[in-house]
Amino acid sequence: MAKLRSFVCNPYQENTYVLFDETRECVIIDAGMYTAAEQNAVVNFIRDNQLKPVLLLNTHCHVDHVLGNKFVFEQYGLKPQFHSGELPVLYSVPAYAPLMGMQYEPSPLPDHYLSETGTISFGNTELKLIFAPGHSPAHLCFYNEADNFLIGGDVLFKGSIGRWDFPGGSFEQLTENITQKLFTLPDDCTVYPGHGPETTIGFEKKHNPFFT
Repeated sequence: MAKLRSFVCNPYQENTYVLFDETRECVIIDAGMYTAAEQNAVVNFIRDNQLKPVLLLNTHCHVDHVLGNKFVFEQYGLKPQFHSGELPVLYSVPAYAPLMGMQYEPSPLPDHYLSETGTISFGNTELKLIFAPGHSPAHLCFYNEADNFLIGGDVLFKGSIGRWDFPGGSFEQLTENITQKLFTLPDDCTVYPGHGPETTIGFEKKHNPFFT
């Protein structure tokens, strides 16, 4: 059974996730750690629970989701994995991060890119790839069917959806992907978003103002 721990990071209150199972292998998803305190919180949790980081994944590559990529690489030797369509997004970060008052240490580039479909495995856990652009041009969500939860990035939030006014964004594409790819998941599927509290698919189908 997979377990999950979230850490709220950086000025954008981004959710960084550590996902692990009984094998003690773990995956870091959307490493947004910015301060030393945020970095230490993640490292201490991994150490105290005797976890072994084996993957670094990004749902997408906006600055608040990649601030900790270089730190994770230096700490654990892991390069990020994301869809290659996010490369232009990552390449743009050094230009705009200073304008937002942020110091950005460039993320390593992947040795391996994720596809639009398929699965990722670690330990005894499997994550299904769900391609859901609209907030960013090649956004991925990660669905654990066995334990019925979704790491959703900035696609779907509790009572809201991701912004679509960034380069490569599209309201029509975003809402279509939510309707056709996320709302087809079980109603009791827990959604862990890139910002804010968790929610469920069923709750959003009934109460999200973008769909009701």
